[in-house]
Amino acid sequence: MRRQDTAGRAHDLVLHGATGFAGALTAEYLARHAPDDCRWALAGRNPGKLARLRDRLAEINPSCADLPLLQADSADRDALRDLAADTRVVVSTVGPYLRHGEPLVAACAAAGTDYADLTGEPEFIDRMYLRHEATARSTGARLVHASGFDSVPHDLGVHYTVGLLPEGVPVRIDGFVRTDATISGGTLASALTVASRPLAMARAARERQRAEGRPAGRTVRAPFGPPIRSSETRTWGVPLPTLDPQVIARSAAALDRYGPDFRYRHYAGVRRLPIAVGGAVGAGVLCALAQVPPARRWLSGRLEPGDGPSPERRARSWFAVRFVASGGGRRLITEVSGGDPGYDETAKMLAESALSLAFDDLPETAGQVTTAVAMGDALTARLQKAGITFRVVQDR
Repeated sequence: MRRQDTAGRAHDLVLHGATGFAGALTAEYLARHAPDDCRWALAGRNPGKLARLRDRLAEINPSCADLPLLQADSADRDALRDLAADTRVVVSTVGPYLRHGEPLVAACAAAGTDYADLTGEPEFIDRMYLRHEATARSTGARLVHASGFDSVPHDLGVHYTVGLLPEGVPVRIDGFVRTDATISGGTLASALTVASRPLAMARAARERQRAEGRPAGRTVRAPFGPPIRSSETRTWGVPLPTLDPQVIARSAAALDRYGPDFRYRHYAGVRRLPIAVGGAVGAGVLCALAQVPPARRWLSGRLEPGDGPSPERRARSWFAVRFVASGGGRRLITEVSGGDPGYDETAKMLAESALSLAFDDLPETAGQVTTAVAMGDALTARLQKAGITFRVVQDR
C-alpha cells in the first residue's frame, strides 16, 4: 500500500448525487454538522438542481451559500476522474449502483481517493472488488460500500458486541432487525435490480470467493439459517436475504478480534407468527415478479427516483437491531437503535462515515474495506454522539 498524499486537494469531501432524495438529506446533515473547516462541495449532473439545493442549505447554514457546485454525470468518466483527483473523500448516493456506480469507484481507486456509498447490492460490491480492489490497494484508496442502514448498524453492532466478549474464543451471534419505515423510489429501484439478477449475483459471489480466499487458521461463517423462535428477543426470526451478513463476515475475516471460529445469522425479528409468514410470502412474490420485465417496470413505476417518505412519516419511523451473542462462557444481548433507518439515520451514517474517513485517526487500511474495518470504534463513537444508541441489554 502506498497511500497518496491528498492534503493539497481542493476538497475534503464531495457529495455526488446530492440532488436525489437520499443525497439531499445527506447534504442537509452535512450543512448542520460538518466542521467549519471542512471544505466540501456538491456534485451532480444538473447544475440548476444543485444551485437550488445550495440555496436550501444556505437557509440551514449561511456558510453553505459558498459551496462549490461540480457538474459530473455518473457516466462522464473524464468529469469523475477530475472530481476524484481533486478530492480526499467522495460520497455517492447515485443508485442503482450496478447501473450508475462503477465509473466513480474506478476514478476514486485510481486517484487514491477514499469513497463511501449507500449500496445494498451484493453483485455491485463483488464486481467492484474484482475490478478495482488491486488498484485501490496500490494507491491507498479506501472503498467503503454499504455505509448506510445497509450495513452500518449491523456491521458496527457486531463489532461493538465482539469487543465485549472474551478474546480468542469461538463466537456465535444472531441479529434480529425490527423497524417501522417506508422506502423511496431509489431504494425500490435498487431492490428490484438485486432481485432481478440472482444468477449474475451468484456468479459474482463465486468469482470473488475464488479471488479472495479464506482467513488463514480461522473459520468465519454467515449461513442463511432456518426460521427460529428467539426467547431472548421474544420474536420469530425470519432469515433476511440482505447484504448485511456478507459485510459482517468480511469484517470478521479481516479482524482477528472476532475469534478463531465466528458465526453470524441475520433475521427479521417479528412478534407474531402470521406476520412472519406473510412477510416471507410477500418477499417471495416480489422476487418472482422482479424476474419478469413488464412486472418489474410496473413495480418500479410505483415510486419514481427522488420520491420518498415525508418528514412527518420519517419522524414516526424507527429501527432496533438486537444481537444475541455467546462466547467464552458469556452471553450478551446488545442493541443498536435509532430513528428513521432508510433516510434520516442513513444520511447521518453516510455523512459521519465520510467525516470519519476525512478527519479521524484511523487504522492503515486500503482497498475494499467494511465500516468496521476502516473506521470501527471511531465511527461508533461518532454515531453515538449523533444520537444512535449502542447499548448492552443483558449480560450474564
